[in-house]
Amino acid sequence: MMEHTIDWLDIGNIDDIPPQGSRRIQMDGTRIAVFRTATDEVYALEDRCPHAGGPLSEGIVHGNCVTCPLHGWVISMHSGTAQGADQGNVRRYRIRRDGDRLLMGKDLEVSDAATKPAEYG
Repeated sequence: MMEHTIDWLDIGNIDDIPPQGSRRIQMDGTRIAVFRTATDEVYALEDRCPHAGGPLSEGIVHGNCVTCPLHGWVISMHSGTAQGADQGNVRRYRIRRDGDRLLMGKDLEVSDAATKPAEYG
């Protein structure tokens, strides 16, 4: 069986994103929010709340979640799923660190079977 090779795109330095902050990038016409937690975990989600399309990149990062600035929906950055009674999810993207550089997988979303969207190494 042949393994799929991931094409990684260098999207900047981890210090370009403040702790508990985000940075927005554009890839193939899709807006993607790259988040950094207080503990330096890094996640990449489509920059669109599943409720009303609000810009998650402008939301509040707390723990491994982000709260949408429009209507307060809380989205898990680990799973991309709305929390509590809210329902819906957003696409997640592969991201990893190479030293202080952040690399995002250009061709693959993270599957539901993935255990950790941030790969360090």
